[in-house]
Amino acid sequence: MGTVIMHNAVSVDGFIADKNDDVGPLHNWYFDGDTPITAVDDEKFDHSGSGHGFRVSTESARYVRGMWESIGVIVMGRNLFDLVNGWEGRPPTGEHVVVVSHRPKPEGWHPEASYHFVDDPVSAIAEAQKLAGDRVVAVNAGEVGGQIFAAGLVDEEAMDVVPVVFGSGKRYFGSVDGQHLLEDPHLLIQGSGVLHLKFTVQR
Repeated sequence: MGTVIMHNAVSVDGFIADKNDDVGPLHNWYFDGDTPITAVDDEKFDHSGSGHGFRVSTESARYVRGMWESIGVIVMGRNLFDLVNGWEGRPPTGEHVVVVSHRPKPEGWHPEASYHFVDDPVSAIAEAQKLAGDRVVAVNAGEVGGQIFAAGLVDEEAMDVVPVVFGSGKRYFGSVDGQHLLEDPHLLIQGSGVLHLKFTVQR
């Protein structure tokens, strides 16, 4: 089975959005650089189809390209699904999406899209690993990501740390209690307006 990686852009004080789900400047680095994540004529990671959707620093481009190409499945909570309307059935990367929700997929919503609605985090990871094969399962941080992390199902943490302090809001690890140890970071890349970090989760 593929590696399960919990991943998100995060403020230096550990928030992924404010209390109103506004991400503020957390995603600015995706658009402030001069290097497309993929070639200009490659629409794979570009929702606009123009090749100009994401432009980051050269250092970030190398990292993000490799990271996104490794992902087979994204696991997200229903709150994020509703906020972005499931990216209109076109996730930024990966072939499948697993949504943790007690409510089913909206009736008639993009029937062509490989989106699977599962009612608990543990079952979501089982479904995602089945779909991903040996590719990466990327778990969005937040309440659902924190539940998956607390259940011991996350192998690595990948944090895109942005130099901003939120003070309050939606936490990267949700409402996880207690201490959980990570190994020393095995990846550290300084981009423009972001620091990319990866940690292995201690078992």
